Amino acid sequence: MKSRLAPPHPPQPRGEPAGLAGAARGGLANLAGAGVAGVAGVGVTWLVARGLGPVAAGSFFAATSAFVLFGSVARLGTSTALVYWPARLRAQGRPDLIAACLRSGLIPVALLGTVLGLGLWWFAPVFFPAFSGPLRTLALFLPFAALSDALLAVTRGYRMMRPTVLLDKMTRPAGQLAGIAILFCAALFQAVPVPAWALAWVVPYLLSFAFAAFLVWRRVPFLRSGTSMRREFWAFTAPRAVASGAQTALQRVDVLLVASLAGLAPAAAYAVAGRFIVLGQLTNGAISQAVQPRLAELLSTRDTKGAARLYQGATAWLILLSWPLHLLMLNYAEVYLRLFGESYVVAASVVRVLALGMLVATGCGMVDIVLSMAGRTTWNLLNVLLALATMVSIDVVAIPRLGALGAAIGLAAAVTVNNLLPLAQIGVALRLHPFGPATRTAMLLTLLSFLAVPALIPSSPPIGTCAGIAVYALGLRLFHGRLGLQVVLAARKR
Repeated sequence: MKSRLAPPHPPQPRGEPAGLAGAARGGLANLAGAGVAGVAGVGVTWLVARGLGPVAAGSFFAATSAFVLFGSVARLGTSTALVYWPARLRAQGRPDLIAACLRSGLIPVALLGTVLGLGLWWFAPVFFPAFSGPLRTLALFLPFAALSDALLAVTRGYRMMRPTVLLDKMTRPAGQLAGIAILFCAALFQAVPVPAWALAWVVPYLLSFAFAAFLVWRRVPFLRSGTSMRREFWAFTAPRAVASGAQTALQRVDVLLVASLAGLAPAAAYAVAGRFIVLGQLTNGAISQAVQPRLAELLSTRDTKGAARLYQGATAWLILLSWPLHLLMLNYAEVYLRLFGESYVVAASVVRVLALGMLVATGCGMVDIVLSMAGRTTWNLLNVLLALATMVSIDVVAIPRLGALGAAIGLAAAVTVNNLLPLAQIGVALRLHPFGPATRTAMLLTLLSFLAVPALIPSSPPIGTCAGIAVYALGLRLFHGRLGLQVVLAARKR
């Protein structure tokens, strides 16, 4: 059975690595979407921080963090599996089994999402009394959010980046920003309860779900096959299901711990201080989503050299895009926090600790994706659980003493564990590492441009930043060949 989703493969220019070029095309589309999502995310944070005040904003941020965490549990790791299986089966010439894989993954997500949403609505006042109001509003939308992500993963398994870009990275974040902006304007005249802000934030998930479901229903005949792939699908996915929940917990549970152990105002300060991390994660996700299916194909056919080129090239691009942000945060934490209000400037040390952790994480590239696409999901699970245990252990001890800074230390330690450990594993087991010539050049260029140059002009952040950008642009021009930018430029033209 020939899949109607599979797009034709365009001819590659002579001498161009197909996997790297394809990743560049998908990555550019995703980066455009990530830019919209990043701006919208910062805009939502700014409006909530300014419009609600520290305590009410802490309630909003804690509720949305819990929603994202439970949504990740409901997805059961299928955001990776529903990319892995279509890409792998197509590469191995067995597309007739893909329908059974989709059926095996999507039905459990729908059931668990519904159960968790109802349970969260019912028990929120018992377990999360400080922010149960907005959390109960969000809980009703939990199954739609979980299914939206799973359905979009199906399209990425067929190398279709456009639905994810348009729905998940553009339409939904823009809708959230618009809804929150309307409430912000209304709050200038009269008080608006926090649950209303939560409703404005979550409704766009319905639109994303509806369009993703229509696309998959129209193009993927996953209900027409009698073949069963449940055993194979869940043998791969079960470890990833736990790992996915633990991975999201690494990003979200710290806000909940700060709210519980230090109060809602410190939780708001911590959420605002860490908002720049989301921008870096969007960049990572944009490149990773383009790399995932191609990496799965290369590793399934044991093309280690091709996988190494793809991993190292993608890591260099990730560093070029994310390290400037993290290095600027390291230099100008107070300037960044002052945008949200003077009451948040006390969290400058939090920003700097988190920036250091993110430099380590992005310097390793999408190492967890490499491990998962090689089929080592159990290893990935153990790594994430160890990182989560590290963070929670530090948080429980440090947050009561240091507040938000204690949570930042815990997250930075966990991120380090969660990247260096799998980096060693893929080096030993797969003979892969991200530190090729392009990666090393990207590291040196960004360190020079956004750490050394601004440090020479500490009294004027705008001048220091502009000087760094000038050095950065010159470096990109001089070393574009070594950085693989000619592949990106060719992809942009096509």
